[in-house]
Amino acid sequence: MSWSDHAIWWHVHPLSFLGAEPDALPPDALPHHRLTNLADWLDHLIGLGCNGLALGPVFASETHGYDTVDHFRVDPRLGTEDDLSALIEQATARGVRVLLDGVFNHVGRSFGPFADLARHGAASSFADWFVPEGDDFRTFEGHGHLVTLNHASPAVADYVTEVMDHWLERGVSGWRLDAAYAVPRPFWHTVTSRVRARHPQAWWCGEVIHGDYSAHVTEGGLDSVTQYELWKAIWSSLNDVNPHELAWSLKRHSALLDVFAPQTFVGNHDVTRIASRLREPRHLAHALAVLFTVGGVPSVYAGDERAWRGVKEERMGGDDAIRPAFPHSPSGLGPDGLDVQRLHQTLIGVRRRHPWLVRAQPRLHTVDDTVLSYSLGDPGTGAGIAVALNYGSEPATAAVPAAAWVAAAGDATPAPGGGSVSLPPLGWCVATASGPTP
Repeated sequence: MSWSDHAIWWHVHPLSFLGAEPDALPPDALPHHRLTNLADWLDHLIGLGCNGLALGPVFASETHGYDTVDHFRVDPRLGTEDDLSALIEQATARGVRVLLDGVFNHVGRSFGPFADLARHGAASSFADWFVPEGDDFRTFEGHGHLVTLNHASPAVADYVTEVMDHWLERGVSGWRLDAAYAVPRPFWHTVTSRVRARHPQAWWCGEVIHGDYSAHVTEGGLDSVTQYELWKAIWSSLNDVNPHELAWSLKRHSALLDVFAPQTFVGNHDVTRIASRLREPRHLAHALAVLFTVGGVPSVYAGDERAWRGVKEERMGGDDAIRPAFPHSPSGLGPDGLDVQRLHQTLIGVRRRHPWLVRAQPRLHTVDDTVLSYSLGDPGTGAGIAVALNYGSEPATAAVPAAAWVAAAGDATPAPGGGSVSLPPLGWCVATASGPTP
């Protein structure tokens, strides 16, 4: 197993997490060394059971970080390259991998090569870095301030390769590729092949919302993509009390696991927080039970482990509620949500003790109007995990394989010898067996 098979990420959007200004600092302003505060959160991350720090954008940008203007410079609102290097060193010393967020589909209009093109027109040496469109240049999904790079340009591929090499050489372990779905897959293949030759242990996860997930791995050279289909099925099936929706998605998820381990989540910096999304608060445990037992590379969006709430809105500033500033250290969190944090710790602990889950494919046992149960097994050792979920408000029974199950989490216990689990209203159970399991 590679290191990424053991990864469980704690995901942070640094600019908002650290309370940075909404817009870039003036050119003559001194940097604000906020990144150093993230080191104080490493104990929290490790205490959850995570071993990876997935950072949102840290490079110089105009506003929210996804309008990059210099991929080689840390945003002065966060600090300096020395601050980022120190954070990487501190994380590495604690056994924590660091993932950077690379925005290589588009850039802000103050990006050096685009500014040069704006000044010199067709005479600019960067003329082929962008795609003319009407009286302007192609932009990303209607956002006029985000100019799309020309991924057919060899110079753009050279630039992205150089950026990735630069930061991998400084100790990061991989890249989340923003808007990977918008970039031609041959471009990713070209870049990742070059970089992988120098950094064979590097890991790439592409942001892909819908479409052919596997093609981004087989044709694009990525290692993983974001599993938005499973994310949607988890909360939607719970809200609609429809286990069949999640069962269908789990079958599709299994097909992906034949090819790669998707990056799984129930929350991130772009979506309404799971505690706000679910209509029934008690369903939060069901969502987490699925996240930490199904195959894939799971992540926890900072604040979700305390059941923080926040609704994303499609307007200017609509991300503010899901990207709040955090206290300077975990001691400032207070007691609210500690029960949910402990639940994360319990379920991540189960995950840690069964690392084979990263590519385990679920076998469905009960799928009816209110109940879903499935099991996963390790072909090598015969160890197994059984999960039973009661979506409904009445007691129910779920089938599980016959085995010597031991309850690991939840409010129900499998029958002696297995075969079934009696679930209270809205009850759930995660059980383990050392083997053999059918």
